[in-house]
Amino acid sequence: MTSPAAFAATAALLAEPPRAAMLQALLAGEALTAGELARIAGIGAPTASAHLARLVEGGLVAVHPQGRHRYHRLASEEVAAAIETLGGLATDLAPPRRWPHGEDFRAARLCYDHLAGRLGVALHAGLTSRGWIAPAPGGWSATPAGEAGLAALGVNLPAARGARRFACDCMDWSERRPHLAGGLGREIAACCLRRHWVARRPGTTEGDPLARRRLAVTPEGARRLHEALGLAT
Repeated sequence: MTSPAAFAATAALLAEPPRAAMLQALLAGEALTAGELARIAGIGAPTASAHLARLVEGGLVAVHPQGRHRYHRLASEEVAAAIETLGGLATDLAPPRRWPHGEDFRAARLCYDHLAGRLGVALHAGLTSRGWIAPAPGGWSATPAGEAGLAALGVNLPAARGARRFACDCMDWSERRPHLAGGLGREIAACCLRRHWVARRPGTTEGDPLARRRLAVTPEGARRLHEALGLAT
């Protein structure tokens, strides 16, 4: 178990609203520059750079230099899962009120590199009810029926198996039930975006750390996901 001092140091990284806004924006799975994150958090570039330096030093964010730019992303899937879980806890502990982020965000969004919200939870339920995934040590494995069905949808199973974890649960922030993470969750989301079954919602990202995560299910996506997994979107 981690020491109290180490636990407190990590918690302190999340205690500043600008850093929280940056981490929420990075849950979209994209790598963003310091300038983009500064605009999202509503702060100046020097202040954003200082915040990002702390997040990188603390192991929550990784930075990738490319030419003149430095791109930032969440350091790992575990960091993404922890932030999503903390968001759910914060919602539970807040005074009772309506879901504050809009029904479209609750319906479908990205959680790092996989699908979340009602869509993600329904996808998880559809995979288990169809017998396409089965419990395995540390998460889930694909059954023979699942391998055939997922391959027919266009999901890249070899790429999913190349991930550190093939398939695992991630507790959904709004629904309080699991959606699917790991390599399989990533590749299903990539397939849905590539085939235009889901699309990023248009709109400005300034001042809204959640904007890059917002998704909409297309009519073709609703049809295909219903046919394959019984999803009612």
